Amino acid sequence: MTTGTARAVARRAPSPYFTAADVAATGLFGFEGAVAAVAAGLDLLGIVVVGFATALFGGVIRDVLLGDAPPAAFRSPLRIIVAVAGALLAVPFGSLAADAPGVIGVLDAIALALFVAAGAQKALEWGSNGFVVVALGTITGVGGGVIRDLLLSHSPTVLTTGFYATAAIIGAAAQWATAARGIRTPWPMAVGFAVCVTLRTLALAYDWRLPVFG
Repeated sequence: MTTGTARAVARRAPSPYFTAADVAATGLFGFEGAVAAVAAGLDLLGIVVVGFATALFGGVIRDVLLGDAPPAAFRSPLRIIVAVAGALLAVPFGSLAADAPGVIGVLDAIALALFVAAGAQKALEWGSNGFVVVALGTITGVGGGVIRDLLLSHSPTVLTTGFYATAAIIGAAAQWATAARGIRTPWPMAVGFAVCVTLRTLALAYDWRLPVFG
């Protein structure tokens, strides 16, 4: 099977595990991004735009880098509907950002881990090497948070919180290592998710950070 044929097959038939993780993360990031927009005082359109961008940006970049065009988010209405629904759901819960930041932190950790697992899984399904699997898993996980922070004029969390991107990298690497041992889906995804969400949650609980210089 040629590379082009393999990619066409992957494009037509992604695994249901990838789709489930990708769509679930889309909804969670749409909600979490919109909550941040509510806390920043944006109007309804701004809230939806920030939630929408947070939910979809990481997956779109992943698909563009893989050459899977148009990106999955634009081939069917599912992810767009889920992203907008998650953003609108955040409107009555906007006070969570101030009243229960721990809840938002945990939701963000879950969404991050889901997107990392989904991104690494898609790279694996496309026959990518280990470096690409880790890179695309990480980009999928952190991309939405980067665009959220930029839209809200904040320094990106991925650049200021040591165990955000680090958790994504380690989770994606664990997923690749599990798959490389011949363990079949969905177990590598489960390992990648568990490692990433555990590290990020512990980092929130114990304020883990990488060294800062200057």
